Amino acid sequence: MSALIDRLRPRAALLFALCWIALLYAFMALPTIPDAERQSLAQGFRFTALPLPEPAGASFKSVRAVHPSLERISAWISSVGASIALADADGDGLPNDLCHVDPRTDQVILAPVPGTGTRYAPFALTPDAVSFDPGVMAPMGCLSGDFNEDGAIDFLVYYWGRTPLAFLQSQNASSGLDSGHFRAVDIVPGGERWFTNAATQADIDGDGHIDLIVGNYFKDGAHILDAHGSGVEEMHDTKSNSFNGGKKHLLLWKPAGGGATIDFQEAKDILDPAIEHGWALGAGAADLDGDLLPEIYFSHDFGPDRLLHNRSRPGGLKFAALEGERGWLTPKSFVLGHDSFKGMGVEFGDLNGDGLLDIYVSNIASQFALQESHLVWLSTGHPELMRDDRAPYVQASEQLGLSRSGWGWDTRLGDFNNDGVLEALQATGFVQGKVNRWPELQSLGTGNDRMMSDPRHWPRFRPGDDVSGRQANAFFVRAADGRYYDLAPDLGLTEPWVTRGIATADVDGDGDLDFAIANQWQPSQFYRNDCPDCGRALELRLLLHGDADSLTAQDGHPPAASDRPAIGAEASLQLPDGRLLVSQVDGGNGHSGKRSPELHFGLGQVAGGAQLPVKIRWRDAHGRLHQQTLQLTPGLHTVRLG
Repeated sequence: MSALIDRLRPRAALLFALCWIALLYAFMALPTIPDAERQSLAQGFRFTALPLPEPAGASFKSVRAVHPSLERISAWISSVGASIALADADGDGLPNDLCHVDPRTDQVILAPVPGTGTRYAPFALTPDAVSFDPGVMAPMGCLSGDFNEDGAIDFLVYYWGRTPLAFLQSQNASSGLDSGHFRAVDIVPGGERWFTNAATQADIDGDGHIDLIVGNYFKDGAHILDAHGSGVEEMHDTKSNSFNGGKKHLLLWKPAGGGATIDFQEAKDILDPAIEHGWALGAGAADLDGDLLPEIYFSHDFGPDRLLHNRSRPGGLKFAALEGERGWLTPKSFVLGHDSFKGMGVEFGDLNGDGLLDIYVSNIASQFALQESHLVWLSTGHPELMRDDRAPYVQASEQLGLSRSGWGWDTRLGDFNNDGVLEALQATGFVQGKVNRWPELQSLGTGNDRMMSDPRHWPRFRPGDDVSGRQANAFFVRAADGRYYDLAPDLGLTEPWVTRGIATADVDGDGDLDFAIANQWQPSQFYRNDCPDCGRALELRLLLHGDADSLTAQDGHPPAASDRPAIGAEASLQLPDGRLLVSQVDGGNGHSGKRSPELHFGLGQVAGGAQLPVKIRWRDAHGRLHQQTLQLTPGLHTVRLG
């Protein structure tokens, strides 16, 4: 024995290191569930993929023309721009229309969702009557909403190279919808150059009207897409605390003298510079403390995300940046307000059943590459702490099984089998090619921060290079142990799309959620939900009904007439087994995918005629708070809020 010990002693350090590596590998390995349970979970889902409509005979590109100083990283610069929104554009009461930004053509296409009938021919939203130069400008996203409050759904398109445009619809057209129904209007006249990658809508000052939240990526005034530009364009100035990006713009709704036009006024000098100039890839707004004033979450690339507590009054904005509290065993990046990750998407949903919304954020979490961890800010049940500038959230992505998937973008929570438990979808993938550039990217990550802002110091990322380009989108399902597991391979969702946006809606009114994805430099897809044994669902179209004195509810999806989506309204219900479900009308949260504004609650095996108490809270068109409880049966209901 002593001879054996003598022989092993020189190798003790090596053996110790190998033991540690084995231990760490075992610790980092993703947990698994028994095959039988996995198969049982997967049997509850089935989706049919249908391609989104494409222009006939179109010439597709696969990279953007960029500023000469950015040419060596043209694939990196060209990695965003695909977007998808689901909405009711033609006024038939169903969110069966899509607005798709396809970077291969730089067109913004409005079309019926595949499989919902040929109600009109697909067409492009084109900014004919405003200043637009396709040589230095490109669309990045499409946001639906009734921006002039006339009852017809409009579309806000945001760009690189200019300020957003509102495409105002002249009327709802149940048949024959075409480009002639839309007119492009500048919401920020003056010719400024913005580089927007995040936009959502919410009543941020509580006056009863929808305002706009715009987050820019590159510095305002840059020349990113000018292939004939001079000088050197500026990149991030650090790897984890970059505050030299584009500005945040908060645009407050103002009366414009009728529905023919719109007027938004920018509220300036509201945000701290470290918040205002973070590199925004995602934005979300939701009421997190119960006062029906939405808090704002900004997902930042190369720097900490920010959660802003809303303390505004009509016409006067005021926010406080919230920060979490760090425990002895809490990594700094797992404290809200201090993460140094690459925030892309943001989503809200109640994951722990306490009746308060939690926050689901995507980052880069690629195995054997850069394992930063996605984030789940789980509510601690004490929203009153926000008044003391404290963020009442703990980071729980690993314990929930949502910490790892790949290079993430949009995130979506939804109940796709109607069992009363949310599933989690995640868009993944960065640049698809044949030459793996992860080693060069990792060298950039370990380089000197002083070299970051100059793109001439960056490694090459050009067409043909690959960085996390072969990942499949994640479809997380919650198992009996409380953790989420990615069942995408079991559901046939294995195509290595490079996806940016995810939009969800019940497009056909059959009681289950469908979804669509927007892919970068690839065809995009719609996934019809053919759930084999779905539970029942309760769906709500919450509409603001002008100056009506009372709430009215009716079954089905009648045309909206002069009503507009009640963005920010909240509904909650308790299932017979005691579980509490809560949701708020979404105004376009996330990266580049925009869900429809209807609320969807999976009910499990609740009886079809069951009367369920549904509490609805909202602000009316004058900003006044209301609350009412209705007794509703499973199915689709249109509720007009007075």
